[in-house]
Amino acid sequence: MKYLILTLLLFSSMPSYLIFEFDKNSDIKNWIIIDDVVMGGKSSGTFKLNSDGNGVFEGAVSLKNNGGFSSVRYQFEKSPIKEYTKIILKIKGDGKNYQFRIKSNSEDYYSYIYTFSTSGEWEEVQINLKDMYPSFRGRKLDMPNFSKDYMEEIAFLIGNKTEEKFKLLIDKIELK
Repeated sequence: MKYLILTLLLFSSMPSYLIFEFDKNSDIKNWIIIDDVVMGGKSSGTFKLNSDGNGVFEGAVSLKNNGGFSSVRYQFEKSPIKEYTKIILKIKGDGKNYQFRIKSNSEDYYSYIYTFSTSGEWEEVQINLKDMYPSFRGRKLDMPNFSKDYMEEIAFLIGNKTEEKFKLLIDKIELK
């Protein structure tokens, strides 16, 4: 029992792992926009820093030419994550739904996905890694939910099957 308590204390006090925190000096060159134009669509997204130092993912989703999504992704050095159970997003959305996506290997054809709603205010979105399901091109795959030991890509995507303008401010992304 004593060892169980010590183990629980160790993991409950484990520091968070910062994936990315934005500020006015953030280097965002590795944040890449991928829109439905890669498949003939007409959506357009941009990614920049605002004057407060937040990441800003904004644009317009178009359904023309079978389009319907815009995304921004960030690849980083493969990081061990097996001690962590949650991703925490500090974001401010526009009241729309977004997907947060992760890959344990950036070359995988599929991503693990979690859809969240935004309120129009700054908020903290907590995502249990085990709740992220595998998907490819909008279809859930017949595979287990996320249980990998590593991560090397994250992404935000909007694709609500409607033509709409969007704006998502991002302050930080961390593992806990």
